[in-house]
Amino acid sequence: MKIDIDGLTEAELVDLNHRIVQRLRFMQKMRAHRAMMDFSLGERVWFQPDGRPPIAGVITKFNQKTVTVITETGEHWNVSPSMLRRVGETDTGAASNDVVQLPKR
Repeated sequence: MKIDIDGLTEAELVDLNHRIVQRLRFMQKMRAHRAMMDFSLGERVWFQPDGRPPIAGVITKFNQKTVTVITETGEHWNVSPSMLRRVGETDTGAASNDVVQLPKR
């Protein structure tokens, strides 16, 4: 699909830009929502922030674009659902001993 923007006025280009940005934000929210639907509140998950060891915790809240995870030490993390893995599930190339198991209550 090719769109000829050469004939558009500045106002039309600004309007087109706003519509494109709005559409991209909507698509990102839908991807995040779809990824969130794979998880449940209270589920044990883990994720690995850049430059840090894996962190495990429990999902406590679904936000618009992120999931709130509380760790065993009480830290609150807002994490993109695409970064989450279920406890016991390993990521490609990650060794299973990298996962921190939380004690069952």
